[in-house]
Amino acid sequence: MSEFTLNASVRGDLGKGASRRLRRADLQVPAIVYGGDQAPQPISIEKAAFYKAAEQEVFFSSVIDLVIDGKKQQVVVRDLQRHPYKPLITHADFLRVAADEVFTTRIPLHIAGEEKSIGIKDQDGELHQLTNEVEVSCLPKDLPDFLEIDISTFEVGTIKHLSDLELPQGVTIPSLALGEDHDSPVLSIVKAKVRGSDDDDDADSAEGEGEGTQGEE
Repeated sequence: MSEFTLNASVRGDLGKGASRRLRRADLQVPAIVYGGDQAPQPISIEKAAFYKAAEQEVFFSSVIDLVIDGKKQQVVVRDLQRHPYKPLITHADFLRVAADEVFTTRIPLHIAGEEKSIGIKDQDGELHQLTNEVEVSCLPKDLPDFLEIDISTFEVGTIKHLSDLELPQGVTIPSLALGEDHDSPVLSIVKAKVRGSDDDDDADSAEGEGEGTQGEE
């Protein structure tokens, strides 16, 4: 059973005007569900439950029970459109998934051990995280909430790529099948930038010039 259940209704009144009216009513969020062997279906989702679920990171990497007019299907969030400056979700896209079919989605990448990292704690390094999400493929039952990489033993100069991530059984990273050029870096530990001696020399020079001017006066 899914951790999340959303109730929705088939949306017959379509178009941008209809979506605006739906949002103004402030009870429903316009959305669409597509994929599988069924046609795309415009729907409207109960706003309160949807917003509450969307507050949780795990919602976006979960298989969701979407109940449309009493009929349940399993989906994942494919895309959310948000208002440019208001805290509003203006539209949602959901992808249908089948229990026996591999699908592709994006899940969060979490960093562990930062406070103990050798490179950061002992070598004056800093973490550069190059991506917050990773695209994975798997069956719905194998979908992890997130991937995690422990950097506690990493030293300055360490670079980790997609191929370095530990994956749960049944989970793959599809881009890695495209060759080494697609094995993107996900993080690095680099030497923290500090003010150089040139900056100090400039400051001393400016101070000396100021003192000379005062003497001339």
